[in-house]
Amino acid sequence: MSFFEDIATALDTEGIESRVHDETMFVPITSDLEIQFQEIDPHMPAANVYIAAADVDEDDENFEAVLVSVVFSVEDAVATVGRHVATDQVVTVLRDLLEGTDERIGDLEFYQDALNANLVRAEVGQNSELQVLVEVMEGVPTAVVQFVAVGESFEDLIDQAIDELWESDGEAQLTEEDRQRMFTDLSAEVEIATEEVLDLGVFTDFDRLFDVISLAADQADDWEEQLVPFDVDEFEEPDVYDIFGADEEDDDDLDEDDDEDDADFEDLDGEDDLDPDDDTDEDDEDDADFGDVRVQ
Repeated sequence: MSFFEDIATALDTEGIESRVHDETMFVPITSDLEIQFQEIDPHMPAANVYIAAADVDEDDENFEAVLVSVVFSVEDAVATVGRHVATDQVVTVLRDLLEGTDERIGDLEFYQDALNANLVRAEVGQNSELQVLVEVMEGVPTAVVQFVAVGESFEDLIDQAIDELWESDGEAQLTEEDRQRMFTDLSAEVEIATEEVLDLGVFTDFDRLFDVISLAADQADDWEEQLVPFDVDEFEEPDVYDIFGADEEDDDDLDEDDDEDDADFEDLDGEDDLDPDDDTDEDDEDDADFGDVRVQ
């Protein structure tokens, strides 16, 4: 079997369609996008990998195939296709969130994060937002959802940050790009200082993802009331009793009592132990007394 035939068999096992025309293998990713493999060596398995628009003919002047990688085995080829399929699924979900194509999130307006293109946000409740991070994790398209309550003072802090930002140039001439970067950094610091985060889960089932987002939007006001900032300093640590340590102290006390008792017994023995010389002296005195008795 040829290199392309081996790749086609492996892709078919994964449920991915492919076709070969002349020296090129085509693997459709979406209706608009496809992967193309072109063999580059007749003696060893090797192929260039291109990403191209699926609905543009090769003879069209607008046709463009972009070289993205090179593979040297069937395993590499299958992994490359899987990676691009997963990436396309991520892009599709992000687009659906940003454009509100699903009726379950029709009332939400998601916008893309300024620093992370895979993170989208939508304002909910009074002072909260939903954050959805969609990316490929261990080869699987995955969405991480959080409900973030920023607190009532968030808007005031942002306004203060904006005022300080536009007045901070002094003698230095800041470009618009510099101002935007400073604003983004400052806003991030304010958010970190005021956030209360409720984790809503990690999802690979994107139909369930939209159900969760819809429910979160409905529960936003209730969650805001219940998410109270937690100040560690306000709570004293409970007393921790060292049970084993207490036992050791008791054992030491018992040992000291035993030593004292032993000492008392030794003193008593010392008092009862009469000097044998004293006994001898007393016997001599008795003999002397008998010797002094005269018989008439």
